[in-house]
Amino acid sequence: MIRVAVLGCGAIGSLYAAHLSRAPDVEVWAVDPSADHVRAVREHGLRVTGLAEFTAAVNALTDAAGLPPCDFGIVATKAQHTSAAISRARHALEDAAVVSVQNGVGNEEVIAGHVPRVIRGTIVTAGAVTSPGTVRYDAPGDTWIGPFEPSPARAGEIALLADKLNQGGLKTHAVDDARGPQWTKVVFNAATSPLSALTGLTVGQVCTDPALRREVDRLIDEAQQVCARAGIALTRDPRHAVEEAIREAYGHKPSMLQDVTARRTTEIDVLNGGIAAEGRRVGVPTPAHDAMVALVHGLERAW
Repeated sequence: MIRVAVLGCGAIGSLYAAHLSRAPDVEVWAVDPSADHVRAVREHGLRVTGLAEFTAAVNALTDAAGLPPCDFGIVATKAQHTSAAISRARHALEDAAVVSVQNGVGNEEVIAGHVPRVIRGTIVTAGAVTSPGTVRYDAPGDTWIGPFEPSPARAGEIALLADKLNQGGLKTHAVDDARGPQWTKVVFNAATSPLSALTGLTVGQVCTDPALRREVDRLIDEAQQVCARAGIALTRDPRHAVEEAIREAYGHKPSMLQDVTARRTTEIDVLNGGIAAEGRRVGVPTPAHDAMVALVHGLERAW
């Protein structure tokens, strides 16, 4: 039996927990601070609606202190909660391979400060918790996982986790270098999410407004220069992702806009801030990304 801890049982964590529970010989433990969500999962199972319809048996906790020793950890919290989540679960993950399926860059470094073997991950799956114990599966998408270079998990562990995710119904690729998929998502999100958060417009509205589209393209150009200098090969042209978003997700409100609407702190520091930090490391100026960080932080302070 393989035991997996999922830290953060919001939309993404819930989808991963539910699908993994369908894989043979996998026991899933999910941790989330929402007492109502955890109670519903305990009493009725974790229900998935939308693109898939099933109910999963998942062990749910509000406090990671109750986790048993696990073989794998999946961190699905907001980036600003990474350190607290992994620290609280450290006793259960001291001999586990731990993967981040979070937004942005820099989460793996935080995780590696607490556990010895880390997996770099990126996803394009989307969903939403619609009520306690229920998650809506909105958009399918592949998962890519590979070793986090400074503190890598073993190749066999990465392959095993990918196999179990595939068996559970989430298409997953085990790769030697996961930076390309990760940064491809980061560049798209950093080019669209802060503009959506600052204006209140959907991704499609941002990308079809001529003035805002110029800013989207400027953010993409800067990020591509950073990737080129850092030796990161993107898996697709971010502008193709923009055109796809206009066609298929015009009305999508990214999580940063949702955070701003709810007056929660955003993940700007691991998106545009992460690109700017890498730019400083490799000697590429990033004034457009620096501006997004300053503007979003200014909006947060205004609350």
